[in-house]
Amino acid sequence: MDIRTLQYFLAIAKEESITKAAETLNMTQPPLSRQMKDLEQELGKQLFIRGSKKIVLTEDGKLLRKRAEELVALMDKTVIELTSNNAKITGDILIAAGETENIAYLANIAKALGEKYPEIHYHLFSGDSNYVKDRLDNGLVDFGLVIGTVDISKYEYIKLPVSDSWGVIMQRSSELAAFDSIRSEQLQNKPILMSYQSATNSDILDWLEKGDPNPNVIATYNLAYNASVFVKRGFGYMLCLDNILDTSPESGLIFRPVSPPMQADMFIIWKRHQMFGKAAGAFLDAIKESTRS
Repeated sequence: MDIRTLQYFLAIAKEESITKAAETLNMTQPPLSRQMKDLEQELGKQLFIRGSKKIVLTEDGKLLRKRAEELVALMDKTVIELTSNNAKITGDILIAAGETENIAYLANIAKALGEKYPEIHYHLFSGDSNYVKDRLDNGLVDFGLVIGTVDISKYEYIKLPVSDSWGVIMQRSSELAAFDSIRSEQLQNKPILMSYQSATNSDILDWLEKGDPNPNVIATYNLAYNASVFVKRGFGYMLCLDNILDTSPESGLIFRPVSPPMQADMFIIWKRHQMFGKAAGAFLDAIKESTRS
């Protein structure tokens, strides 16, 4: 099994048809079918269910698709790094980040670096902390941006000189909207939405449990937007970081900080012993210089 075979497999998984995949790959159908039969024999697994109208992946096929996407992405990233022009700093920087307005801190660094090295390009991937760390662990991104509630002990990291504020998102018509800040006891017996990570072990969970030892956490989320739609429909109160959702009067939502105030620190993280390409190395140097000043 090689990278080319995995690329063929991914094309079939995307098109759900060997015929269409062959057209996309500019090859004929028989050798592509033979490649896939050889792949199934090599792995000892059935990867496709061949229906009358389309091809569907088996559970083993779905697992291979996930791994193949990671391997192909890693190979593409490696080729870019190795073939970049040694005479100047060029290349791609891949960043995975959670939802935070403080991504602006990295944006400012990227803008300044881009003025010096205009051939650096950035690729941003958004997801929760598990997604960020998974992409780092698999070598699919160079850096991750996470908040301080995440375990970063196995990574190299820099604490950024910015932070987010914890608070409660609610309907503007909510009874608690009349308060300037929210104490934990005010949420006693109230339906609560929390991020998946915060609901298991975090400072904000400790704050919540001071007011209610058995809080009514009725939902968890990994990205905030969909959870906010639930809140708009009166589903509950959402513990969230500030400035990541629209809480303008037109939104129907309002943000109130928790009391006492709680800040969430921001960290840029990367794999230990990571060997960076020229572009990513220059970006890291710029972050270090920025945090020293």
